[in-house]
Amino acid sequence: MDFELPEEHRAFRDMVRRWVDTECPKAWARQLEADEHNYPHALWDKFSDAGFHGVGISEDFGGQGGDVLMQMLLARELARSLGGLAWIWGITSFAGSKSIGLYGTPEQQAKYLPEIAAGRLKAAISFTEPGGGTDLLGGMTTKAEKADGGWVINGEKIWSSSAHVADYLLCIARTDSNVEKKHQGLTLFWVPAKSEGIKITPLAKLGMRSMGSCTVVFDNVFVADADVLAEPNRAWHTLLPTLNNERIMVGAFCLGVIDGILEDALAYVMQRKAFGKYIGQFQILQHYIADIATMQQTTELLLHHCAAKQVRGENVGNEANMLKLFASENANKAADMGIQILGGMGYSAETDMQRYWRDSRLWRIGPVTNEMVRNGIAEALGLPRSF
Repeated sequence: MDFELPEEHRAFRDMVRRWVDTECPKAWARQLEADEHNYPHALWDKFSDAGFHGVGISEDFGGQGGDVLMQMLLARELARSLGGLAWIWGITSFAGSKSIGLYGTPEQQAKYLPEIAAGRLKAAISFTEPGGGTDLLGGMTTKAEKADGGWVINGEKIWSSSAHVADYLLCIARTDSNVEKKHQGLTLFWVPAKSEGIKITPLAKLGMRSMGSCTVVFDNVFVADADVLAEPNRAWHTLLPTLNNERIMVGAFCLGVIDGILEDALAYVMQRKAFGKYIGQFQILQHYIADIATMQQTTELLLHHCAAKQVRGENVGNEANMLKLFASENANKAADMGIQILGGMGYSAETDMQRYWRDSRLWRIGPVTNEMVRNGIAEALGLPRSF
């Protein structure tokens, strides 16, 4: 049993780490996030120039190639400095290249994947509804009705990150109400974001501020048949393979945040003095740092395990849930300890601990709450459904 990364993956990881230190240092990440009303186009453009939007996209479509593990290494290294702003890359990678790549038609793949790989197309996810939250299926009121040459969508979505700058929205809507189960009768649409009848409004929020999260109102929005993804009325079945990938990606982002926290905590305790000595000599702070390092190592092992199973095409649903749960709680707890280690400076916007805490707090809620993740894990172990 070999726990080491293959040489190609190690080389890629080291290259990205050097790139992040040079192109996306933490001080710049703080500036980007503080400018909360302006999307960081400069960061997107840096990703484009580096070819990162093409990671995971076949070279046949202008991408860089690479498997799920390589994508997760990229996610981790970006989040070490950027924290939640690593989603600037991740949203289009999931909503665009992963979705189109897995269940798009050959025509859709040929049209959209080269644009994504080149950084010329931004995507956003429009799934969650104001009255739904985690109960996506039960709370879905957005509907699409068949029309000549396409569909007409009406409804509202919320927490659609980067929708205000997106070129396309990955949207799920009910297309058949005469079904036995809630997961039936749903269809995925690849909606041009500037379509007539769409109104997008950014929302104020705790973290990842400059990325922007929005409400999206669909008022008689026409979507052509050519922009339906996969088979109509079977969206949930189509989505399931990608949900594991999203949860593994969240785990990678959380691990990158833990990396950044440990890096900053070690640097601080080795230069800050109190009571006549460096605070790194205080046992309690050593214990905090030991706990963070243990979170880092155990999260990494679970991340690599999940990514490797995904690469092999094995069922990774329960492990992906465990990773999302474990990584998000580790990252948020580590950030809280990081704030405590830095004391007043941990609460200051001049350092990154508070940014790591705000960003990682979301990952305990989305893309699915940790409470619902625990329900899923228990059910997979044979216990009765609790909701």
